[in-house]
Amino acid sequence: MKRAIISDIHGNLEALRAVLADIDAEAVNDIYCLGDIIGYGPNPRECLDEVMKRCSVIILGNHDQAALFDPDGFNPVALQAIYWTRDQLENSSDAQAIVDKRWDFLGERPRAITEGPFFFVHGSPREPTNEYVFPEDVYNQRKMDALFVRFEHYCFQGHTHIPGVFSESREFTTPEECHYRHRLGEDKCMINVGSVGQPRDGNPNSCYVILHDESEVEFRRVEYDVDSTVKKIYAIDELDNMLGDRLRGGR
Repeated sequence: MKRAIISDIHGNLEALRAVLADIDAEAVNDIYCLGDIIGYGPNPRECLDEVMKRCSVIILGNHDQAALFDPDGFNPVALQAIYWTRDQLENSSDAQAIVDKRWDFLGERPRAITEGPFFFVHGSPREPTNEYVFPEDVYNQRKMDALFVRFEHYCFQGHTHIPGVFSESREFTTPEECHYRHRLGEDKCMINVGSVGQPRDGNPNSCYVILHDESEVEFRRVEYDVDSTVKKIYAIDELDNMLGDRLRGGR
């Protein structure tokens, strides 16, 4: 049994298609998405359509939520991007039934899913949609205690775009440090699956994970045509150029 877990696509169609091709090559049985399908990137409609077609479990991300409701806590660049994204979803040339289907899909997304020992969220086990858990949070004992008490065994999350494993012993291990493989044992852990469409760990390649037989997590990095996405962003006045620039450096 192989289960791919992706997150934070952010309207980056080139990255999503490259990751889906890698998933297909790995003979994965199922695909879960931990949210933020849209926001920042130039292809929100196309990314939504791909995820709706390919993923069996899809969690609500904070950018998905912001497209539905009033954005909360967004910086000016993210806010302008979400307003543009909302307009793209609402005022497309597609049939009204397709437009409505996309909105209904977003509105029906759960904030969290539990399956056996696995807990799936976008943000954190304490606040599934909006709370960030950064690597340096391992030094915040109170925060880590509050997070680990809220799930039974393994939690998968995204949101920070920084992949790695938070252990019950309050350590953070990057994919490179664990040689891209982490064995699931008796101890609790939180696993950040990284970002498909906007990596922020200094590596511009897309990141996602494969869960093997519910016992081992494999981090995968996938190259994609970054320049094509950057050029699309540059061509859209409502999307700040920095949203393209940051893709090249994975930041």
